[in-house]
Amino acid sequence: MGMISVSLTLFLSLLFVYIGLKEDSPPKEALAAEKTQPQVNNERTQATPPNEKIPPEPKAEPAAVSHQPITLSFAGDVLLDRSVGESIKKHGVDYPFKGTAKVFQSTDIAALNLETSVSTRGKPANKQFTFRSRPETLRGVKNAGIDVVSLANNHTLDYGVDALYDTMKHLDDYKIGHTGAGKNEKDAFSARYIDVKGKKVAIIGISRVLPEVSWFATGSKPGIANAYHNEPMMTHVKKAVKNSDYTIVMIHWNRERQDYPEPYARQMAKMFIDAGVDGVIGSHSHCLQGIEYYKGAPIYYSLGNFIFTKSGDPRGRETMMVKMTIDQKKGISTSVVPAQIFDGQPRLMDNSYNQKIYKKLSSISYNMKVDQRGNVIKK
Repeated sequence: MGMISVSLTLFLSLLFVYIGLKEDSPPKEALAAEKTQPQVNNERTQATPPNEKIPPEPKAEPAAVSHQPITLSFAGDVLLDRSVGESIKKHGVDYPFKGTAKVFQSTDIAALNLETSVSTRGKPANKQFTFRSRPETLRGVKNAGIDVVSLANNHTLDYGVDALYDTMKHLDDYKIGHTGAGKNEKDAFSARYIDVKGKKVAIIGISRVLPEVSWFATGSKPGIANAYHNEPMMTHVKKAVKNSDYTIVMIHWNRERQDYPEPYARQMAKMFIDAGVDGVIGSHSHCLQGIEYYKGAPIYYSLGNFIFTKSGDPRGRETMMVKMTIDQKKGISTSVVPAQIFDGQPRLMDNSYNQKIYKKLSSISYNMKVDQRGNVIKK
C-alpha cells in the first residue's frame, strides 16, 4: 500500500509539470506569425514607412581635375666669359642677372642658350672666337631661377671634349638641366623632361650652326645635336613629343645680324610643329628676329643676345625675354619682356624703349604683332 502511494504521488507531480510547460509555450499561430515579421535593423531609422524603399547611399563625387596653366620663360645667348667674366669677378656671380632674375623666377620653367663651355681644361679650337667660362659663374645662373640650358650651339665645344664633359658635370652639380650635347648621339638629342602641375614638359636643344662636321654627335661619338639633316633629328624630336605632354624645341640657327630668318628655318619650324611640338625658340643671330604662329604654336626665330660682350651693332644690345603660358583649355599664349644690355647685363627699360621694341617686332613678324603691353596677338 505504501509503494502504490509513492508511485501515485510521483505520477501526479510529473503531470503538473507537463501541464505547466504547455501553458508557458506560445501557440503555433504565434510562432508562425513571428517568422513572417520583418527583422528590424537598429542601425537604420525606424521612422521609415512600411513598403517604402530606402534610397541608395549617394555616390562620392570624383575629385576635380586640375587644369592649372603652365608658365615658361626663355632668353637668348648667354656668355659668361671675357668682359662678362671680368664683371662677374668684380661684382659677383649674380651680377649678369640682377635686372632680370625676377622674370625667370616668376615662371614655372625658365630656359636659355648657354653660349660657352664651362671648364678649366682644354685647348681652344682653331676658330675666331672661343669661350670658356669659370665653373662658379653657373651659381649665378642657378640663383636667377634658370632650370634648363641648351648646349646646342657653335661654342660648347670651343675647348674640346674634356671641357664639354666638364660643362655637363658642372651643370649637374648646380642642378641645372641641360640638353643639346652629350657623350653620343642619343645623349646629345635627349630632351630635358620637367614635371610641373601634373604635366610633363620636354625641352630639346638642336643646332643648325656648327663650325665643322666633327662637332656632330654620332652613334658613339660625343658632340652636339645637329639639325643639318632631318634624321636622326626628327626621330628624337618625335620621341620627345611622345614622352611628354608639351614639347619645346630650342634651336640655334639662321645668319648673324639678319632681321629675318632663312627660308629653311621657316620650313623646319613648321616641320617640328607638324610632328607635335608646341613651340620653337631660336637663337644665334645676335639680334632680334620676328615671330610667327603656326597651328596655334609660337615660333620665335631669334631672341638675340642676352648676357653678352659689348656689340658694335646697336641691334646686338637689344634683347627680350619670352613668357609663354600653356593652358589646356585656352591653348598657348606668349608675351615679350624687352631689355637692353649694358656691360654684359640686360636691364629692364622704360615704356618708351619697350614700345620701340614692340613696334620693331610687329614690323618684322609674319602673322602676329605685339600690342602695347607686350602681348603677341594675330594681325
